[in-house]
Amino acid sequence: MAVIEKFYDDDPSLLADLEAHVAGALRESIDERGEAALAVSGGNTPRPLFQRLAKSDLDWSKVYITLVDERWVDVSDNASNEKMVRGTLLVERAAKARFVALKNSAATPYEGVAETTARLAVIPRPFDVLMLGMGDDGHTASLFPDAAELHDGLMTQAPCLALTPPVAPHARLTLSAHRILESRQLILHFSGKDKITAYHTALAEGPVVDHPIRFFLRQNEVPIHVYATR
Repeated sequence: MAVIEKFYDDDPSLLADLEAHVAGALRESIDERGEAALAVSGGNTPRPLFQRLAKSDLDWSKVYITLVDERWVDVSDNASNEKMVRGTLLVERAAKARFVALKNSAATPYEGVAETTARLAVIPRPFDVLMLGMGDDGHTASLFPDAAELHDGLMTQAPCLALTPPVAPHARLTLSAHRILESRQLILHFSGKDKITAYHTALAEGPVVDHPIRFFLRQNEVPIHVYATR
């Protein structure tokens, strides 16, 4: 299944198209199935998209939202993906959405996996839209090159796992590759020359473990839409 690429020269054009894409997919699922499920990534790139999406005219009370991954920090910490999502997406019209947090009260993500697994079970599957980001090192979700748990993250049938990045701060909990692919579509959203370079590196030949985003770019099960600004 081909990767579907859309490259833009400016952020406003990308954001308008991507908002319409995501909102349209959620609206279609609500119309057809009575509910919808959205998984989103953290970081700075999706903030303006979330702020636009929060205003979208759809029945958010029928939408489940969760995170693709989370740093194991308190929700009040600026490093928390949940904090960012609550402040940018779960507001305005989208405040009615049903948010399922990955972070729980366990001391470590390794101790918290069982509770998060139970939480994830309430979300209808497959996800209607799952949004991925990408680091300059080719990581996506919290599937980092050289992480001790990377192989498990790519191969396990479990919905999520704990992982400690070799360089980036904070232990994490991330959806597994298997659960990420339990989606009707993936969206890879990134911006800037460094990310464009990382993307083209990931498209080139080489081991998946060197650039984990390759796992999703090479699979043939789920369409992956690339939205990027040059």
